Amino acid sequence: MDFSQNTILIVDDSDVTRTILKNIFEGQYEIDEAVNGQEGLRKIIENKDRLSAVLLDVIMPVMNGIDVLRMINASGLTSKIPVFLITAESKDDTLKEAYNLGVMDIILKPVVPFMVERRINSVIELFRSRKALSDEVVRQQSEIIKQSHQILQLNMGMVESLATAIEFRSGESGAHIRRIRSITKLMLEQTELGNGFSRDDIEQIAHAAMMHDVGKIAISDVILNKPGKLTDEEFEIMKTHTIQGAELLEKIPQMKDHKAFKYAYDIARHHHERWDGNGYPDGLKGDDISLWAQIVSIADVYDALVSKRVYKYAYAVNKAVEMICGECGEFSPRILTAFIKVEKRIKWFYSD
Repeated sequence: MDFSQNTILIVDDSDVTRTILKNIFEGQYEIDEAVNGQEGLRKIIENKDRLSAVLLDVIMPVMNGIDVLRMINASGLTSKIPVFLITAESKDDTLKEAYNLGVMDIILKPVVPFMVERRINSVIELFRSRKALSDEVVRQQSEIIKQSHQILQLNMGMVESLATAIEFRSGESGAHIRRIRSITKLMLEQTELGNGFSRDDIEQIAHAAMMHDVGKIAISDVILNKPGKLTDEEFEIMKTHTIQGAELLEKIPQMKDHKAFKYAYDIARHHHERWDGNGYPDGLKGDDISLWAQIVSIADVYDALVSKRVYKYAYAVNKAVEMICGECGEFSPRILTAFIKVEKRIKWFYSD
């Protein structure tokens, strides 16, 4: 039994009727009373969370029962608290309106105690059972959502760990993938590039950006950590990390259920495409390259330029920006404009 809802409110201007109804239910429920519709309405609103039922007269001073019923129906309370009309009024129009407004039952005066007790208790138990079932469904749904979220977080955590491990394998720290995520998010949040994306979309794209280089796990250490310039043959092998990364993400069954998957797959495969069509692996051109892949591409190039790598020293920030803006055909004008707009803020990610 739900003891938090164990009060019956009797709303009737007749002392005799209230006494009869109170005697029927006293001992089973807490009893509250109101002598007119206005007082009854106030008590219903104030005590809605502890009422098991409302027994409502029709003809009363100040405010009649039908007006009370209209008010509580408009607030949605008739679906949560069973209301019974206790009345000598038997006009069809009144009874029809009462049922349309959500009354569970109409009990005509003079009341027959055992019938009233049986009918009202049955409805109260029905409401309690329905509420208990609804609460259990909500609880189970919440638990399922929680478990699903935990599983997805675990899967994403594993992928992030893999991305970080690859960074360490190539002589870098996990800071690279975190900076790519931060730059991607900044460009979407602080420039017109993010127009049309929800906050959740931006979070998913930023998360997916961390996985741009997962395909490097398939590249040998000899090539990955070579201190000098790669040969043509080695570079062709290095380029396959884009395809390998997309295929790897596609082979993780749980990953496909994550909202970030479509972004992660596309970014992994296409973050080395160029605006002029001279990139790889698919030679995409212009807007055939997704916006998120273009953003990750410029973030990746900037980070590579200003960071020390096994094959190069770090360039000064101003020089890196000059090289990015001066490289004809690699990035779209729209991407470059957005990048320049936030470039001073991007420096914050390198302050430590």
